[in-house]
Order: sequence, then structure tokens, then C-alpha cells
Amino acid sequence: MTARVRKLIGLFGIVGFLLFYVWAVASIGAFVADHWAAQLAYYGLAGILWGVPILPLITWMNRGR
Repeated sequence: MTARVRKLIGLFGIVGFLLFYVWAVASIGAFVADHWAAQLAYYGLAGILWGVPILPLITWMNRGR
């Protein structure tokens, strides 16, 4: 598989994942307590954790340069 095809597949994978992730975070966020500290902790963690599942995909996309 060429690097160009891997990057195209990765592009659609990342966009699809992020659309699902944003929907899930917003849906679950509706149940977070209405306190600034709870919301800060939840959305702060959600804002950082999206990168964890994407790192293997980015590594795969850039493999074999």
C-alpha cells in the first residue's frame, strides 16, 4: 500500500473518529454536574484524551516513508 493511500485512509479515519468523539463527549457532558470544577475536569480530560486512540493511526499512516 502506498503512503498516499495510507494517508487518505487515515484522513477519513481521523475525521470519522473525531466526529464520533465530539458527539460522545457532548452527549456524556450533559450528565456532568453543573459545577465549574466538574465541567473543567471533564472537558479538560476529554480535550486531552482524544489523541490517545489517534496516535497508532498516525503512526501507521507515516510508516514506510
